[in-house]
This record gives sequence, C-alpha cells and structure tokens, in this order.
Amino acid sequence: MSESLVVCDVAEDLVEKLRKFRFRKETNNAAIIMKIDKDKRLVVLDEELEGISPDELKDELPERQPRYPFLSSSNFSFFNLRKTFIVYSYKYQHDDGRVSYPLCFIFSSPVGCKPEQQMMYAGSKNKLVQTAELTKVFEIRNTEDLTEEWLREKLGFFH
Repeated sequence: MSESLVVCDVAEDLVEKLRKFRFRKETNNAAIIMKIDKDKRLVVLDEELEGISPDELKDELPERQPRYPFLSSSNFSFFNLRKTFIVYSYKYQHDDGRVSYPLCFIFSSPVGCKPEQQMMYAGSKNKLVQTAELTKVFEIRNTEDLTEEWLREKLGFFH
C-alpha cells in the first residue's frame, strides 16, 4: 500500500493547538487558520478567530496577499491568490433541537493559484487532516461559497 505524498509537515506547536481546539469547552463558533511556511516547509498557525460565523469567516479568508486579514480588492492579480487551511468548530443546530459542535476542515483553493502553491498545499492537505484527526473535509474554490447555508448543507450529509 503506498502512502500519499507529504510535502510539508505540521509544526509541533500547531499539532498541540489543534489537539486543544478539538477538546475546547466553549460553545461558540471558532476557527484556526493555517498556512504553509514555504521556507521551513511546515504548516503553521496563521490566525485564531473566536465567535465568528461562516459568513464572517469568508471575509477573513486569505484570498490575496500580502497578509491576514485579507481584504477584498479590485486589484486582482494572478500571482497573489493564496490557498489556506481552516479548522472550524461550528455550532450545528439539528432539526430535532439537538446541538453538536462538529470540527470541519475547509481547504480554500482559489482558481488561478501558482502551480508551486497548488502542489505544496495539495501535498500537505492529507497529512494535516490525519494529524488533526478530522473527518469532515470540504474544499472551496471561491471564497464567496463559504456561507452558513453551504456549511449546513455539507454537514447535513453527516447528520
């Protein structure tokens, strides 16, 4: 059986942060946004957000350089598109009234990213998902797709 390609490892401090995030006691939505440190070839923490809705998270996604939080800009540049990894704890209200807090892995992969970025992120995604022990894995190509409705639809498959 062949193993999948691992381009970047996960930083040790991030592994610990993800473990603590999994067992957090808070009942609000929260996100850990991660990026790849190209020079160190490591997935590292970029930002932590508390009390953030899917629609607010969309506005924080790193779609354009140079730094988080990324602001929408009409100055689109092919070379400034940016991929990212997100682990999102979402307060999910079931139709029968129950509440659960699924951890979702969201891979933001905008169309038009540089090939080098595409390979680094694609080659690191599985390692990160395994390290964080996540089962709800979603990909978005357009940050505008990340809405509460989209997330509820995706999570409905699991519940």
